[in-house]
Parts: sequence; structure tokens; C-alpha cells
Amino acid sequence: MKTSLLAALALMLVLEGVLPFLAPALWRETFRKMTEMSDGQLRFVGLTSMLGGLLLLYLMN
Repeated sequence: MKTSLLAALALMLVLEGVLPFLAPALWRETFRKMTEMSDGQLRFVGLTSMLGGLLLLYLMN
């Protein structure tokens, strides 16, 4: 279990780093737009991301 969690964290970090590495200007602009969102909008983005991850995990099993 511990190994799987560490592997998942490592993969998340790799995926998080792809966009800033490949397109830093696009990443910066996207991040700037996110800082201008309201708390409710950011919560919705976070919820959508979590639900998408849960759906993906469900489909994998």
C-alpha cells in the first residue's frame, strides 16, 4: 500500500510538471487566470478534478 501511494504521488508530480516544462507561458497564463477565480469556482475545479480521478480509479478496477 505504501509503495502504491508513493508511486501515485510520484506520477502526480511528473504530470503536474509536464505543462510548465513544455509550455511555460501557457502554464503561467492559466495559473494567472486561476488566481482571479472566486473561491466557489476554484472549489468546483477541485471537485471536478477529484471526481474525475475517482472515476478513473473506478474504471481501472
